Amino acid sequence: MSAPLAPTPKPVPPPNKPLLFFTIGLISLAVLLSTLGGFGVDLGPAGVVARWSAVAVLMAYVWQRRSLTAWIFFAMVFGVLLGHDFPAVGGAPLMNDISQIFIRLIKTIIAPLVFATLVVGIAGHADLKSVGRLGAKSLFYFVAVTFVALLVGLVAINLSGAGLGVPRGLAEEVASTGAKAKTLGQIILDIFPSNIAKSIAEGQVLQVVIFAIFFGMGTAMLPAERKAPMIRFCEVLSDVMFKFTDLVMYFAPIGAGAAIAYAIGTKGLGILGNLFQLLGTLYAALAAFIFLVLVPIALVARIPLRRFWQAASGPVTLAFATASSEAALPKAMENMERMGVPRKIVSFVLPTGYSFNLDGSTLYLSLAAVFVAQAAGIELSWQQQLAMVLTLLLTSKGVAGVARASFVILASTVDSLGLPAWPLGLILGIDVLMDMARTAVNVTGNCLASAVIARWEGEFDDAKAAEPVGAA
Repeated sequence: MSAPLAPTPKPVPPPNKPLLFFTIGLISLAVLLSTLGGFGVDLGPAGVVARWSAVAVLMAYVWQRRSLTAWIFFAMVFGVLLGHDFPAVGGAPLMNDISQIFIRLIKTIIAPLVFATLVVGIAGHADLKSVGRLGAKSLFYFVAVTFVALLVGLVAINLSGAGLGVPRGLAEEVASTGAKAKTLGQIILDIFPSNIAKSIAEGQVLQVVIFAIFFGMGTAMLPAERKAPMIRFCEVLSDVMFKFTDLVMYFAPIGAGAAIAYAIGTKGLGILGNLFQLLGTLYAALAAFIFLVLVPIALVARIPLRRFWQAASGPVTLAFATASSEAALPKAMENMERMGVPRKIVSFVLPTGYSFNLDGSTLYLSLAAVFVAQAAGIELSWQQQLAMVLTLLLTSKGVAGVARASFVILASTVDSLGLPAWPLGLILGIDVLMDMARTAVNVTGNCLASAVIARWEGEFDDAKAAEPVGAA
């Protein structure tokens, strides 16, 4: 039924090992010199020269690789150095504007792509009961994995005690966030669109999904000769949007590099400061979640890990660099379909997961809420922490498209627990770096969810999964 996507890209050339070793060696030297400079050793211009020489050699290696993922990685390194060594340039508003241009281009793809692929997946399906079964399985999986993510965050922050002993004066200037907790009724109500044009304009992906599901079901009920033109239109629209994505992705390294440069140029590497332990706790907890939860799930579902990472690495890298799940969605959908997940499952699971399966964000919420209590010198009992987890299981849903959604939900949780708001300023200071990590895990979790649900439905294409992978 579905027209094929773009042909599989040509394989990436094998790495130039001498150049690779030279690049690693020069980067290691640059890191060593920068570390010595951080301890007060006066290196003069040597540190800057070493860093930028390493960047030049890294660029030569990346140029030889001709991989989008490699170019995005290079852009991230370049952006960090630009923001650190030349903060006036890296922190200029122009850098933020450039990154926002890329995000806006990506956002224009989301609604038509989600609409078209869902309508084709539903209207072109012979059995509408299977659509309901797919939704039930997806929701069960999302809730189970989200609950585990919340528990991992809770365990991590209790073990590290990152908030204990935080100086109160660091965040006394924090004002009220103005965040208000949503009731369960509001969360459910916000799932359903009142105006589809408004939903598209506000980036409410879940509302677009709901509209597309009903539209697809309505189309499926028409006689074959009446629904065929609409299905064909949506097939062509989805293919056009994938081509649109390919064009926009050429701009991805520039957008990602600008985003990193602006974050470092305005905040500086010193934004870690006293929050290094919190940041390290989050990154360690996210890594533990990946290796102790997601990897076992992939093994149980018989998902080929190497092939999965080749498909997911591009979108995950982009999500990390831009701190935007939306930026990675089109490429994630395309790559997972190439890996062997049917389009009808990809188009349902990935967009829905952006509201119901935010593994990284939910882990961050439980971790950060306990950090606030620790910083304020308030001890939460295990009963209070468990109640908080159950609350977050609901309040973390349906916030897709809201700026700093995770931080807003965190502020709501802090308020509902009766905790003081001043420690939120500490978290806000490094929220951009935390957002990068949790967004990358969000995308990883959703990509895996699509593959797991496909296997659960018996529709995972092992033949496609065994094919060699081209450029990300």
